[in-house]
Amino acid sequence: MDSSGKPSTAQIVVLATSSALTAFFYSIYRSRATIVARLKEAKKVSHDQDLKTILSETPGRCIPYAVIEGVVRSVKETLNSQFVDNCKGVIERLTLKEEKMVWNRTTHIWNSTEKIIHQRINTVPFALGSHDDDIASTVRVIRPLDAAELDLETTYENFHPTVQSLSSVIGHFISGERPKGIHETEEMLRVGDSITGVGELVLDNNLIKLQPPKQGFCYFLTRLDYESLLRKQGTSVRLWRILAIVFGMAACSTLLYILWKQYMHRRQSKKERSILEEFKEQQRKRLRELNIEESSISPTSCTVCLSRDRSCVFLECGHVCTCSQCYEALQEPKKCPICRASIDRVVPLYNS
Repeated sequence: MDSSGKPSTAQIVVLATSSALTAFFYSIYRSRATIVARLKEAKKVSHDQDLKTILSETPGRCIPYAVIEGVVRSVKETLNSQFVDNCKGVIERLTLKEEKMVWNRTTHIWNSTEKIIHQRINTVPFALGSHDDDIASTVRVIRPLDAAELDLETTYENFHPTVQSLSSVIGHFISGERPKGIHETEEMLRVGDSITGVGELVLDNNLIKLQPPKQGFCYFLTRLDYESLLRKQGTSVRLWRILAIVFGMAACSTLLYILWKQYMHRRQSKKERSILEEFKEQQRKRLRELNIEESSISPTSCTVCLSRDRSCVFLECGHVCTCSQCYEALQEPKKCPICRASIDRVVPLYNS
């Protein structure tokens, strides 16, 4: 905080940043907390129930938010892994990532970064069936790529390092970018995997479908069971809540500090004005005792002897009010006659 009592630029930046981050983290926390609350309220159904009868008796022939667990079964064809033999699935995601080291000119260190240079996702229709092969009921999964959490298993992973020559190494050091290589991965949702689906369950032309919910609820397809999914989402909620609280406390602390400094500044200014008024009153009283007109006193006269010119600058208060002889006559510890602040050092004043 500067001498005028206004907050410094650093304090304003800290307050604005912490307030913005608090609002950002709190919005994420509220969103995640809403997701967890809706997950807890979701209706659990299973394949051993008569799902068609339940849905046909439900208004609109749908359950707006339902949880169902089952195994992945193909409807017609399957996808074969391009790298692993006898590995069949219904969703395949192929990803190529470029990994490189980038020179940070601020910290002066090399940072590892990666960028997706190619990604392809292949899907075929699939359904969720019961773990019991004797139960023929299945639930068709609609638009699986819209799921907020699509949990795929990594079936293949390989890293292709970049072959570098001496000239390329020199060029990379000059440019500040040093390629490491290409990271190739294949992820699949395999036939027979156990997954948990959370979404809208509908009965459409004698076909049971699990699809993204229409009321803005979150769509899940994960290999976690329902309880594990709840714990994972709950952990995320706690993390964002802690971040919101920490940055909220930082914002409140900064605001309180700024307000306290402003209060102290106003209090000090009021005290200085009171001391100055008292000093002027004493000066007028002394002028009356000496029978001297106030208008006859030069503005540059020493406030103590009223005869010699002021020739001392008191630091740190900055007042110029006495001559050198009167400064020497001040009692120890020497204090400014105007504001009563301690005099740390004196700078001679030369009038031209």
